[in-house]
Amino acid sequence: MLRALGLASLLLPMLAAAEPAGAASDRAGAVAPTGTLRVGVVRAPRAGVFFTAVGPEGAPRGVTVDLGRAFAAELGVPFADTVYPNSGECTDAVASGTVDVAFMPVDPARSARVAFGPGYYTIESTYLVSEASKIATLAEVDRPGVRVVAVADTTTIRAAAQTLQATQPVPVRSVDEAVAMLRDGRADALALSRDSLEQIAPSVPGSHVLDGNFQRTTISIAVPPGRPAALAAATAFLDRAKRDGTVRRAFDAFGLTREAVGP
Repeated sequence: MLRALGLASLLLPMLAAAEPAGAASDRAGAVAPTGTLRVGVVRAPRAGVFFTAVGPEGAPRGVTVDLGRAFAAELGVPFADTVYPNSGECTDAVASGTVDVAFMPVDPARSARVAFGPGYYTIESTYLVSEASKIATLAEVDRPGVRVVAVADTTTIRAAAQTLQATQPVPVRSVDEAVAMLRDGRADALALSRDSLEQIAPSVPGSHVLDGNFQRTTISIAVPPGRPAALAAATAFLDRAKRDGTVRRAFDAFGLTREAVGP
């Protein structure tokens, strides 16, 4: 919270000097028509470049929360987040206008439903495999009887389903449920982004992340469809946030110092 307030104190004077009050008000109204910036975020066991985790105070924490707060500060409106168990339900919320903005992986199915701005990180999807599975390569996942699990209605499960021929991923509602299935021996492989799997692997004894990938895409800012002024403001915000170090600081705050901010 202190970090967000500090960012707000720096941003607001600069914005006030940069544009007329009426223009700033119009921009805020276009993005946050209720007067509060409603941001959709997605929960997982660990906070990362996309997922949020519940902090000690019970509130979500992660890169997307920090970016949402920074955007609200720039607009000069209050911030409110809504936590979803998966990016599919978060997509539904953006598409319906239940939330004003979110950050999520891009694929054609999702692009048909929400308006995407620029990305801030490139993800690659692979598998976390159990020790008992004896799987060593991506090719070995695609065998009859291999139990693959993935989060429902996500870019990852769609890409896994397209690339697998001899088996198919079983959808579950959340990352927590998928990890529990792998840990309990009810699944052999978990499809997810590499950065998230590397954080999850220590919680599944004997598991390892496979080399290579079956999908590469960006995590981008998204707004409801049919709101060009909101999309323009979201695009300008994220472009500035990458240039001025806001995204880099958000990564570093969660120990993601090795992860590169997207161009």
